[in-house]
Amino acid sequence: MLPQGRDDRGAVVTSWRNWSGSVTAQPRSIGRPSSEVALIKLIAHAHHERRNVRVTGSGHSFTPLCETDGILISLDALRGLLPTLQGARRATVWAGTKISQLGELLLDAGLALENQGDVDYQAVGGAISTGTHGTGARFGSLSTQVTALRIVLASGEVVTCSESLEPEMFKAAGVSLGLLGVISQVTLRLVPAFRLHERTWAASVEDCLAQFDSWAQANRHAEFFWVPGCDECAVKVLSITEKEPSGVPPAELAPPGTIARYVLPERIDWSCRSFPSPRTALFNEMEFAVPIDSGKECFLEIRELMLSKHCAVKWSVEYRTQKGDDLHLSPAYQRDVATISVHQGAEIPYQPFFNDVETVFRNHRGRPHWAKLHSHVAKELCELYPMWNRFHSLRERLDPEGRFVNAYLRGVMFE
Repeated sequence: MLPQGRDDRGAVVTSWRNWSGSVTAQPRSIGRPSSEVALIKLIAHAHHERRNVRVTGSGHSFTPLCETDGILISLDALRGLLPTLQGARRATVWAGTKISQLGELLLDAGLALENQGDVDYQAVGGAISTGTHGTGARFGSLSTQVTALRIVLASGEVVTCSESLEPEMFKAAGVSLGLLGVISQVTLRLVPAFRLHERTWAASVEDCLAQFDSWAQANRHAEFFWVPGCDECAVKVLSITEKEPSGVPPAELAPPGTIARYVLPERIDWSCRSFPSPRTALFNEMEFAVPIDSGKECFLEIRELMLSKHCAVKWSVEYRTQKGDDLHLSPAYQRDVATISVHQGAEIPYQPFFNDVETVFRNHRGRPHWAKLHSHVAKELCELYPMWNRFHSLRERLDPEGRFVNAYLRGVMFE
């Protein structure tokens, strides 16, 4: 995703694209710092040259968050755990560490994240910056598991923020889209390592909606996938177990197909291996967080839209739940939410379908996932986020020249 070559004159040419191929960019340069000192120098140089800066982790954002014609910084070399107190249920990790790598590192230490999403390709810093989440009515996003952040500002100053140290900045930085600075280190609250029992089964739409709340209460995690080709739901639940891992590998859930592709063998494994499902088929995605009381109604409207107007779309609709939080730009700010995702193959135009679905989300006062496709702009978003102005006041103080703002964010956040 970070190719580099030379043009016919021998000059170095850099290019970048995201995971699905929906976003491409030609940054002036791509920096790959191998230390925090090198990161600070890169940002200071950009500031001196008056060039904007964006950061890429794994490129799994479908929106142009990383796009820039200035300096693109890859944190791929800043990975791994930093030394931590023995026995403490905390870990500090370099922001470029992929979630998949983090899970195995924590497991070796007998620890785990309390929850994570069903994709684990993302870098920790990017996942936090965009509010990446899993499912579970008792659990918030990955950002809610953060206890401290170390951030390099546009000036080159390094600031640590937490609940007790720069608390206003901490609430804003929890989901910041990279607008405050570059996260170099993340400290996470952890739990003892645990195993999960995974079960999936098919259900009619009526039965799924009638019983989903009870399934979600009876299990640690619950979600369902509506498969439009057969108009059925595949229910997936995860529950803590003391049983030994079963040795059954995870199966891919993303590509379109029959309900049989979603009804999988029961399996038991450590949590970091149970949460994610492999994604090999490329797709584009839209997701909104709607108030939990509107979730089922919103889903039914999307189902009707797909059955009547967009019957050619065969990718599933994913329905999850998430606990509310107090992070300024979190889609779950001060409300429990249902998160509903629609997908389309990366090789197929998605705009007409996504535009119609977004109208449904708008009618339910949904907030878009920052890393997934949407067309909301600042004048709409400021009505959805009570802390919008406070976030921007802090951003203006920390980055008055807009060093971390790109063209896409200018439209989404300011115009």
